[in-house]
Amino acid sequence: MPSADPIPDSPRSTPAGDGWEGQYLALMRRVWDHGAVTQDRTGTGTRALFGAEIRCDLAGGAMPLLTTKRVYWKTATREFLWFLTGDTNIRNLCAQGVEIWTDWPLAKYRAETGEAITRAEFSTRIVADGAFAARWGDLGPVYGKQWTDWPAYEPAGEGLYRRRAKGIDQIAAVVHSLKTNPGSRRHIVEGWNVAELDQMALPPCHKTYQFHVADGRLSGLLYQRSADLALGVPFNLWSAALFIRLLAQQCGLEPGELVWMGGDVHLYSNHEALVTEQLRRHPGTPPRLDILRNPDSIYGYTIEDFAVPDYRPQAHIAAPVAV
Repeated sequence: MPSADPIPDSPRSTPAGDGWEGQYLALMRRVWDHGAVTQDRTGTGTRALFGAEIRCDLAGGAMPLLTTKRVYWKTATREFLWFLTGDTNIRNLCAQGVEIWTDWPLAKYRAETGEAITRAEFSTRIVADGAFAARWGDLGPVYGKQWTDWPAYEPAGEGLYRRRAKGIDQIAAVVHSLKTNPGSRRHIVEGWNVAELDQMALPPCHKTYQFHVADGRLSGLLYQRSADLALGVPFNLWSAALFIRLLAQQCGLEPGELVWMGGDVHLYSNHEALVTEQLRRHPGTPPRLDILRNPDSIYGYTIEDFAVPDYRPQAHIAAPVAV
């Protein structure tokens, strides 16, 4: 059991109702109060539970965007659109001011060169110097590579196979299958390529997406093997719901439900201040997402196509990222 005392209940620390944010806060409390103390890859230490679920109805433009703290939805959206490009280098993200992937190549650079460079300096150099970015900014075959260019092979004679120049575009395949065979149980996008895990800066956390059509509505399930509940999951919920919204628009369907499933669901031991503060807060009015344009392809969206006109969150709560 956790070594520290559980966070006491208060009139404002118990979420009202069973909306998705209430589910999220209840899960946060359960992990902090009852999670097993574990050691993790980062050496920080966590409290963790195995197996959890959050459900969110996306009808009417609703989105799983926290109101009990500010979540930078544009940053999450820029990251998701970057995944769709298939890019695996942080240069494009850094140029947009998105630094959520910078710490991994920065740590590698510091370890290999011994240079005590700041993250801001490293990011600036990544953007300014293409050769430097090519050498130090690549993350390996992470999400976008697996989603849009999963390695495929073809016969090369006498029992031999060679890798095709272009792999399998899982995103395009799912769009096609949703349009042509909506009743299929094979609408899946997978990121966990066992053969290439060792080449990735970080193996996929939000690893498996499955989509389901019923009564003209598109629902999606995300299985997340490793779930940083305080910092990562708010981004992952938004991105998974965005994925559903974009697919629904491209396929002429209405948004259905997001079902989020976590494997190892954890809170880092150095996030106590965040957890304490957030559990004191009460959810506000759920925001909605407006998609302002319907491009010809799922690859055609830009950040300017999205608006969240009614997002009034409580203050951002800072916490360290474990790398």
